[in-house]
Amino acid sequence: MSKLNGKTAVITGGATGIGIAAAERFIEEGAFVFIYGRQQEALDAALAKLGPNARAVQGSVSDPADLDRLYAAVKAERGTLDIVFANAGTGGLLPLGQITAEHIDETFDTNVKGTIFTVQQALPLMGPGGSIILTGSSAGTTGAPAFGVYSASKAAVRNLARTFAEDLKGTGIRVNVLSPGPTATELAKAAVGEEGLKAFASMNPLQRMAEPAEIGAAAAFLASSDSSFMTASELAVDGGLAQI
Repeated sequence: MSKLNGKTAVITGGATGIGIAAAERFIEEGAFVFIYGRQQEALDAALAKLGPNARAVQGSVSDPADLDRLYAAVKAERGTLDIVFANAGTGGLLPLGQITAEHIDETFDTNVKGTIFTVQQALPLMGPGGSIILTGSSAGTTGAPAFGVYSASKAAVRNLARTFAEDLKGTGIRVNVLSPGPTATELAKAAVGEEGLKAFASMNPLQRMAEPAEIGAAAAFLASSDSSFMTASELAVDGGLAQI
């Protein structure tokens, strides 16, 4: 497989879950990948798994100075950038009546502010044929009990793709949203617990959770020229959850 042959990619939240699954698939398809995340130990473990066509940079998507370091590393080693997968995200269950300012700030700092700056600071390295992928969620369409803040942040991400596509007219850079349904990641387990995962799995027509590799395959499609006439679009990989 070589649909991404010679391409350079950045994946935020790239050390675990959907991020590392996408990194593995991108590398299989011929890309050189920079993974980015907050935990150095997780990044080191991911690098050991990904091999020589990967690099890691530690930092937070909500800190523009950290992102500057990321893109400086990309420029120094690769010169240009073809693919940005703005995948870093966070969320937790808090029902209306228990929502705190801290919960809102943490969620929106990562999911919205982090997405904006991940994309904005990448643009000087990108050119025609570039692909930007934002991680949305089925919850951004349907909502979910006690998931109001997370759902609102992902609805914002969906709208960012529409706006960014308008802003990028004439550049040849595409931007799309990849919206998974419930996916069997460590973050999901921490957010909703094992019983919550079982409940989410039962809600979609396929009656199961997605595997991270299934989401990674969809990300590779959006990263490649196979999706060359897609921009401002949302690709739902949710087992039908938000579609019926």
